[in-house]
Formats: sequence, structure tokens, C-alpha cells
Amino acid sequence: MKPGVRSFVLRQGRTTPSQQRALDELMPRYGIEYRPEALDPRTVFGRKAPLVLEIGSGMGETTARIATERADTDFIAVEVHGPGVGSLLKRIDEAGLKNLRVIRHDALEVLEKMIPDGLLSRIHLFFPDPWPKKRHHKRRLVQPDFAALVARKLAPGGVLHAATDWDDYAVQIGEVLSGSPDFERAEGAAARPATKFELRGLKLGHKVHDFHFRRTP
Repeated sequence: MKPGVRSFVLRQGRTTPSQQRALDELMPRYGIEYRPEALDPRTVFGRKAPLVLEIGSGMGETTARIATERADTDFIAVEVHGPGVGSLLKRIDEAGLKNLRVIRHDALEVLEKMIPDGLLSRIHLFFPDPWPKKRHHKRRLVQPDFAALVARKLAPGGVLHAATDWDDYAVQIGEVLSGSPDFERAEGAAARPATKFELRGLKLGHKVHDFHFRRTP
């Protein structure tokens, strides 16, 4: 992705009173402040465990469910939109999740500045903005430079799990990751719960494409 081109826009969605309370009251407890310096997950979670980073957690329902089902793994969700962050913070608090924290910032900057190379066991990228108009394809997140960046942040054997319900974006994702010398297709990778965006796409007759690529040694 070219410098200055972002894969997201900050939409002016309505933040509910409960989401705003969560942002005000729960972010200090369950959020991680963006800082352009390396993060130590042992300081954040108080233990050494596999670490998963999710790029774009939306409203957080799938994120919280996965974290609940995998208590032996720590999760960091990165999301820029306030309503989604507030919703996820509420879910963390209500479920008492100790293995899930949130960063409200651009995921590319978080990866570049906060995540040490080789730290992550998995990266989740579920239904990123498809930017369907051809003139906007340059904004799509999955590009060769993105593949190189996430490969650096994954430990050898770590997995990038991406999903989309847009056929032409699926072609692009497959071509980019298959063409990367840092990845190979992973067989028998873990399933995931359905997301709100996935269910919306299925209602529209879209086909869901899941990709599992493993970081090569």
C-alpha cells in the first residue's frame, strides 16, 4: 500500500450511550494505549502464552467468543471505530475476559511500531473492507507489502487467517499470499465463529472464502 493511503475511513457511526461509557470507563482497564515502542505481552497479560492479533474486530462479538473459547491464548484486537471498540470493551467486562485487550489505532502502525518481529502465533483478518470499486482497490489491505509485514511479525509456523465474501478480493488475497516467499498454505487450520459481516454477505448470496497461510521457517 502506498504511503498516505489508508485501508479504512473513520465513518461517523452513532456511538450509543453505553458504548461511550465503555470507552470512558473501560478503556483504561482493558485498552492498550498506542505507543510507537515495542509491546511486552507479559506485562499486559501477566503471563507467557501464544499471542493472536486481530486486525479490525468490528463490534467484537466474534473476537470475544474466540477469546472465551481459547483461555490458554492471549488476544489483542485492533480497531479504529469507536462504536466497535466500545462494544468489545463491554463484552470483555461482562465476560470477565483476562486474555483479551484492545488497541484503538491503525493496525498497520500497531504492527510496525508495537509488535516485535516473530512475536505472534496468529493474525486474524476477518472480512476487511473490500473496497469494491476498482479505483479504490489500492486501499485494500492485502497487498505484497502487507504480506511482508505480517510475515515478519509472525513466529515461524505462525498462521495468517484471512476471510472475505468478495470474490475478486479473494482472488487478490490468494494471489498475494501464494506469491509471497514467506508463506505456504496451511492445511487443517482452525475454524472460526461466523461474524456479523459474514452473515450479511451470506444473506446477499455471497460466497465466503477463508485463507490459512503459514509463515515458513
